[in-house]
Amino acid sequence: MEQAAGECWVVGVDVGGSGVRVGAAPAGRPVGPTGVRTVGSATAARVSASAGGQDARALLDGLLPALDTLVAGLPDGARIGAVAVGATGMALLGRDLAARLPGPLARATGARRLVLAGDAVTAYVGALGTAAGVVVAGGTGLVAIGHRPGGGWCRADGWGQLLGDCGGGAWLGRAGLEAALREQDGRNGGSPVLLAAAERHYGPVTGLPAALQPRPDRAALLAEFAPAVVAAAGEGCPVAAGLLRRAGEEIAATATAAATAAGQAEPRLALTGGLFRFEPLRRATLDALAVRLPAARPGPPDGPPLLGALRLAAAAVTPSAVSTAAVTPSAVSTAVPEFPWPLDPPLLAVLDLPDLPADDGR
Repeated sequence: MEQAAGECWVVGVDVGGSGVRVGAAPAGRPVGPTGVRTVGSATAARVSASAGGQDARALLDGLLPALDTLVAGLPDGARIGAVAVGATGMALLGRDLAARLPGPLARATGARRLVLAGDAVTAYVGALGTAAGVVVAGGTGLVAIGHRPGGGWCRADGWGQLLGDCGGGAWLGRAGLEAALREQDGRNGGSPVLLAAAERHYGPVTGLPAALQPRPDRAALLAEFAPAVVAAAGEGCPVAAGLLRRAGEEIAATATAAATAAGQAEPRLALTGGLFRFEPLRRATLDALAVRLPAARPGPPDGPPLLGALRLAAAAVTPSAVSTAAVTPSAVSTAVPEFPWPLDPPLLAVLDLPDLPADDGR
């Protein structure tokens, strides 16, 4: 891809339950699904979370080398104008990222502005851009978010694997494993097909509690079983088929809640994320939406959450992005001129980055 030397570029980072994706795009052009340089899953080690949110140190350990690779592949003289990071749990548990990312990212990229966003926001912006509507982002977790011009963000679910994310990958995987354990015990609701699948994937199911409970990435481990539930439904397992219907109903209920909160009776609606690559689950969701939100206008997303991060970064590249002030809470911009999406920290915030000497920042 040939670009003019000295051109301003932007970097997007998508931190999900199963890994991290990084991409770059020219800032002065419309950011679409094409024309994006990515470092795919080069940083795809799962990032653990604690009571303080995503582990910033673990994220930086994988992210900074990937950024080095990405920046080294840009045209000679290219500069980075802004970086946008969309992360699972940012809206609820993003304190560590907000406190610790700015310095290292400023050093690594030379960017003068940083956008921090919840994964629901990057999913929305990647799917619908600036258009009003509702987006359901389904992967390891599940969240719906609505927006209308002149209004704020309206989220539904996204409460995490322990308290919500109903219909998401971890929810579906856990439900499938519960059916396997019910079969193991001889209780109602069990499935021999899912029991056999669980034993193939994890080994003896008696070891599941010890294997899953201590793991900080247990949501991702549970989500690994979701494809087995989809496959079992395709093989005619009635329990698995029932779980897909339940997942579709939960997702439709979440989308409807977001649409109602946003005051949208006939929203544009996009389903985005790896969960909806499973066509049976996508169909179950659309069937349930036809009942719960019959005036919705479903359509394909423009692109994935990484595209949303790049669009946010491109919108943040303005002359006012240049600042030498230290990054403190007062440096969080809550009213960036002409920023096309509502700024609502910690769900969506823009920070002016300091001009720092080059080192690893860690």
